[in-house]
Amino acid sequence: MGRKITIEPVTRIEGHGKVTIRLDDAGRVTQSRFHIVEFRGFERFVQGRPYWEAPVLVQRLCGICPVSHHLAAAKAMDVVVGAGPGKLTATAEKVRRLMHYGQMLQSHALHFFHLSAPDFLLGMDADPAVRNVIGLIALDKDLATRAVLLRKFGQEVILATAGKKIHGTGAIPGGVNKGLAPEDRDRLLDGAAAVNAGLAIDWALAGVELFKDYQRKNKDVVDGFAAFPSNHLSLVRKDGALDFYHGVLRAVDAEGRKVLDDVDYRDYLDHIGEEVRTWSYMKFPYLRSLGKADGWYRVGPLARLNTCDYIPSPLAQKEFEAYKAYTDGKPNNMSLHTHWARLIELLHAAEVVKELLLDKDLQGPRLVEKGRRAPEGVGLVEAPRGTLFHHYRVDGNDQITMANLIVSTTNNNEPMNRAVHWVAVNTLSEKPEITEGMLNRVEVAIRAYDPCLSCATHALGRMPLEVTLVGPGGRVLQRKVR
Repeated sequence: MGRKITIEPVTRIEGHGKVTIRLDDAGRVTQSRFHIVEFRGFERFVQGRPYWEAPVLVQRLCGICPVSHHLAAAKAMDVVVGAGPGKLTATAEKVRRLMHYGQMLQSHALHFFHLSAPDFLLGMDADPAVRNVIGLIALDKDLATRAVLLRKFGQEVILATAGKKIHGTGAIPGGVNKGLAPEDRDRLLDGAAAVNAGLAIDWALAGVELFKDYQRKNKDVVDGFAAFPSNHLSLVRKDGALDFYHGVLRAVDAEGRKVLDDVDYRDYLDHIGEEVRTWSYMKFPYLRSLGKADGWYRVGPLARLNTCDYIPSPLAQKEFEAYKAYTDGKPNNMSLHTHWARLIELLHAAEVVKELLLDKDLQGPRLVEKGRRAPEGVGLVEAPRGTLFHHYRVDGNDQITMANLIVSTTNNNEPMNRAVHWVAVNTLSEKPEITEGMLNRVEVAIRAYDPCLSCATHALGRMPLEVTLVGPGGRVLQRKVR
């Protein structure tokens, strides 16, 4: 009957999930699953609500990336009010972009420095009691302080554009409800606070160098850990540039061949399907042209740097060129290199924030546009964790009748399962025993994708880590609780 290892929940991610690893009687790994055991059902909650509530309502999915949901819903509702892509005022679009790039900055800073850096700087085999942000502070107080201030700067950008650091109200159907105040612009640029736009760029660049230095010294671990070929999907600007706010859908395979050739994202249902599996509340998206078995894909920093042609800011572009040269221009399929990509994006976000702060359009008087009503709207953005889909239908009474959300973590469902299986095969096959090092590696594999399980399924659970090893006949052989 074999044995089963359960890891529940996984820590230092947003939300709750568990991992089960099945072994046969010989102790070989036969199956690994990352179960998502949460459920809230926002797609049903919003039905019957007036369409203008959607941008504020749906961001309650998450306290980590609410701006992404806020803007994706606003973009969908732009279409409903007749102000779809290309029709917003310059002020409205640039205020939204500033909000979004501020969020990318704060989220990437939070994830790498607070959640993932302990895995690298303190070691995967370190005791979980010290392999955390407190341990990082003890190791390098200056680095930890800069990480906090870098994230704080991103939150201040969100505050200035959305009205609140979390769950703001800045974007409305057809535009925004305020421009950027000159005093906020000056404060963010010149830094009456502890950090400003220039320092954010410097610290982001230092973060890239930190990872590159670690990778050079630990090449075998970083390059080989949970590396496997996959397809990659993201938005890109029409000229192929990296763009977090708007673009066309592009997908490439593991060799770099285009699977989706810059298609209009409003037609996403023609190209993307969602498979349901009995053991998870989270769906498994796939590219229809490749089918369920072969069409799964990754989204997020790794995917974005595999699909885009260039990065439209000078410092990040230089780092992008080095990043691409490492794989001779081919797609990068090494899971831990997601952190390298994430830090390059952090640098790009900081550069774009400074560029936008200098743009006088942010103080423009025209904030909202409206035109001919439409019964349906689709809005996409690149969230910190990857491509985010929002799709709504609205009836003649202004009520939402249908909502379909495909969030970034859902898109990464199959890759996360594959990463867990890689760890299981490489740590348990010779000696099927639960160790702290094995548990830590499972979490490192999942954490590379920065999963937001509350967004994906949406959220109920408790936080102690419980691991159970079950033998033939259901007898408990080993149990660990953190």
